[in-house]
Amino acid sequence: MTTLRWEDPTTTGSGRLPGHAYFFGYDSSAAAATGQRGLSQGFTSLSGTCRFRYHDHPGRVTPADRAEPARTPQGETLDGWTVLSVPHLWQIDGFGQLQYTDEGYPFPIDVPHVPADNPTGVYQFDVDLDPQPDGARRILRLDGVEAYVEVHVNGIEIGWSKGSRLCAEFDITDAAHDGRNLVTLTVLQFADSTYVEDQDMWWASGIFRDLYVYTRPATHLGDYVVRTDLLPDGAAHLTVGLDLVTAPGAGAGSVAWAVRTLDGERVLASGRSEAPRGDADIDALLDDVAWWNPEQPVLYRLDLDVRDGAGRTTQHVSVRFGFRDLTIRDGLLLLNGSYVAMHGVNRHDHDDRTGRAVGMDRVRRDLEMMKRHNINAVRTAHYPNDPRFYGLCDEIGLLVVAETDLESHGFANVGDIGRLTDDPGWRATYVDRIERHVLAQRNHPSIVLWSLGNESGDGCNITAMYHRCKELDPTRPVHYEEDRDGRDVDVISTMYSRVSQMNDFGEHPHPKPRILCEYGHAMGNGPGGLSEYQQVFDRWDSIQGHFVWEWCDHGLRDVTADGGVRHTYGGDHGDYPNNGTFCIDGLVLPWQQPSPGLTEYAQVVCPVKVEAADRGLLVRNGFYFSSLEDIDLVVEDRVDGVVRRSLTVPAGPVAPRESAVVELPSPVDGHGQEVLRTVSVLRRAATAWSEPHARLGVFQLPVSGDGLGALAAPTTPGGSASPLLRRRPLTVTEDAHTVEVRAGSSAWTFDTLTGRLLRWQGAGRDLVVRSPRLMLWKPLIDNHQQENDALWHPRHLQIMQESTRGVQVERGDDRVTVVIRTTLAPPALDLGMRVTYRWELFDDGAARLTLSGDPYGDYTDVVPRIGLELGVPSDCDQVEFYGRGPGENYPDSRTSQVVGRYATTVADMFTPYVVPQDCANHEDVRWVMHRDRHGRGLLVGAERSPLSWSSWPYSGEQIDAARHVTDLVPDPDVVTVNLDHAVLGLGSNSWGSEVLDGYRVRFEPFTYSLLMSPLNAGDVDPGLATRGLRAAHPAPETAHPVPEVSPLGTTTRESRS
Repeated sequence: MTTLRWEDPTTTGSGRLPGHAYFFGYDSSAAAATGQRGLSQGFTSLSGTCRFRYHDHPGRVTPADRAEPARTPQGETLDGWTVLSVPHLWQIDGFGQLQYTDEGYPFPIDVPHVPADNPTGVYQFDVDLDPQPDGARRILRLDGVEAYVEVHVNGIEIGWSKGSRLCAEFDITDAAHDGRNLVTLTVLQFADSTYVEDQDMWWASGIFRDLYVYTRPATHLGDYVVRTDLLPDGAAHLTVGLDLVTAPGAGAGSVAWAVRTLDGERVLASGRSEAPRGDADIDALLDDVAWWNPEQPVLYRLDLDVRDGAGRTTQHVSVRFGFRDLTIRDGLLLLNGSYVAMHGVNRHDHDDRTGRAVGMDRVRRDLEMMKRHNINAVRTAHYPNDPRFYGLCDEIGLLVVAETDLESHGFANVGDIGRLTDDPGWRATYVDRIERHVLAQRNHPSIVLWSLGNESGDGCNITAMYHRCKELDPTRPVHYEEDRDGRDVDVISTMYSRVSQMNDFGEHPHPKPRILCEYGHAMGNGPGGLSEYQQVFDRWDSIQGHFVWEWCDHGLRDVTADGGVRHTYGGDHGDYPNNGTFCIDGLVLPWQQPSPGLTEYAQVVCPVKVEAADRGLLVRNGFYFSSLEDIDLVVEDRVDGVVRRSLTVPAGPVAPRESAVVELPSPVDGHGQEVLRTVSVLRRAATAWSEPHARLGVFQLPVSGDGLGALAAPTTPGGSASPLLRRRPLTVTEDAHTVEVRAGSSAWTFDTLTGRLLRWQGAGRDLVVRSPRLMLWKPLIDNHQQENDALWHPRHLQIMQESTRGVQVERGDDRVTVVIRTTLAPPALDLGMRVTYRWELFDDGAARLTLSGDPYGDYTDVVPRIGLELGVPSDCDQVEFYGRGPGENYPDSRTSQVVGRYATTVADMFTPYVVPQDCANHEDVRWVMHRDRHGRGLLVGAERSPLSWSSWPYSGEQIDAARHVTDLVPDPDVVTVNLDHAVLGLGSNSWGSEVLDGYRVRFEPFTYSLLMSPLNAGDVDPGLATRGLRAAHPAPETAHPVPEVSPLGTTTRESRS
């Protein structure tokens, strides 16, 4: 039986040229200096339109498909073919089946076989080639084709290759000719190599990166290798190995070389290498160089003029490089002799319109966004990127963990993840992947670690990869997470280790440096707990890197029949099996909008920290190579959220990893109000990725007060201390099953059977139109799915039922008190919460609601929240609040948001997560007002402790039921308002850390209260009004006794007049 090429792991290609660095030759030094490959010798791009034919089986590909142009003499495309544009993935263009799995293979495991009905695409390109000099060779380069590709030129087979994310080059000289040529690529979706390309992404295939032809003269540079070493005296030792290819009998060639500044203005060294041998053909000592690092990514040019044996220049090459030295000493990784730690992310290639066929403009936006969010490192999870990616990291300043194209995660499903990794028969496949990767990228200063792959178990092939990697590049450390004991690798790694475990690793360091290659699973709303992780990372120098999983959601843009835009995930394309929303797990939404999680991460890794000091501020410099001479501190003193003083001071020349006190005047006097000092850290100068005065982070220091204070004295003699309401006689009117209480402009209507507040009118309008109710449930977030599966869903927390046990109405001199006792419990079980709502309806039109609960049954674990939900009219969607903002925040994800006064709308607060879920929460809320566009609405003030507050244009049930944003339709009548006593932290337990103990909300007794009042914000400031409310109606020192309640359906009133 014949072995198929694509089912033979002992061979990885045929006719493919050896790997080498990514560079081009030019006809002039001026063209070479541009670095634009389109100007290089013989460059012809094949990217763009081509003819495409899809087959459901490779056996259906005909000789004519490969050898005859599929067009008529008039240029029309033949039947069965279509015209499309590459790079692309053919499934996204409507051919074949899109499928997403995290780890499972989309076909039966039968190594090395793949499905016989293997989807196959045939691409035809009409390529016009210009005449070339004698002896020149034409090279076809493929930067990314998945998974197996055969190359034909004018019907002649050139070769084939495997390794989807590894470039492949073919010499097509003997088959090509001047003028028009037919280049045909036959691509199979699956091959034996697919077993090691199972990398938690969409199963899709095609030519997904650029392809092009370029020319090599008879005498040309075949490869080069740059090495830079930092000498003890601070000088740089530069060595460059040159592989000079000459035509047979043409004599030895030579290379004239020069090291220049990037602008070409200054020559640091120059010379000529005669008959290069490929080793230290350039050997120079340089005293005055700037060493590349992620904070000052200084690059230089190496200009090479290639000459043949007759002394004629055949090629100009200009490449960028950086002086960079990597060593490990005393268990620490040193960059240019200095300590460095990587604050990073894992990044997949993804575009929401084209999948893995990602344009370089989007790649640049990704990298610039990382820099703007204080990220200094990126792991190429889990494969090599477009070769230009690494040049961008060199330029922008990002440390790269350069991972090769290897993951066999699917074998975990059969309990044998290392099956191929420990199989010597797969050695060729494994070693080929690191060899081609290192040869292509080893000249980039940004690459600080090689990574041998991801989640493939351990075994003999990892050892073989490691040794081949070190042969090709002895200067860099090697990483592979599943070699956890450090048998081979130079850097130890784990993934998703909890905070406590990372602290233990720090207390008991390994002899080798350590990183956490994945953590903080950013699925949906989250991750939480990053601050606690960072405290551990900052505490221990032996932990030198951490990488959040992951950078971007993998949602694919889809337009619904009615024109709505949503983003799809596993199962949305009829694919089964699938892992659903597990690909929606990024810090960036699919359309490149930063999520609240990214904003939080930026603050957590902010390289400048600010603390309070006796005479001002203690400023800590967390940069590794830069002083703070370019950093300004904008200091604002806020009184009850309003900025009363602002000044800008320089941070000063604080050295890397040092601290200093910046003196400041004393904070302003709040005269009994809350005073907070807010410090924004700004970079003064513009950079390649940010505007001038870009904010690195923000810190807030408490000075005095807590934001829950009251006015010092009544504002009117003998009247209410509230400046917005005047006392009016209370009236109580009841009929069969309702009671109405009036005081001035306020009117409350209760159902005496259920105790529900049916309606509250005030300020000339409806204020509350959906009854307040205790809620323990909220729309499920992805990071709570495991808690839901194990704890909440089995106990039916999402469908708890509330039953009223009694209602009592009591009239006093200045208030009417309505007490409702209920039981909130799930069906079928004997657990629940006995709840008391105590309404105090004051004669000035304000109200206090005290909500308390006493659980019964054997459940004491976590709940999503404890709080109050009510509905205000939908036109009261204008919001002002005094609390933590302006962005969304949660108990374990709030360091990026500071307490202040903010104005927004309900619609703008709602975060458009791909999968709708709980969002828009704000912590530490002192007061919040919902109003209409005329300023009239409901003011809510916290008592004793701040609130957690959120508002949505939808009901919680709508959000929970929705699977895409297009499923959500704003409620035309009601805005949902959540006024919570406590909200469970986010954690990252969709795959990672549970919510830390300090952020857990348990099924335990509780009591909290809040003040509410109608208000016209055009007449009185809400902040002043809130303080007036607290003065008029001070919170009781002790809890109210719960009165005896008459039997259900009756109401008792007691007059104290």
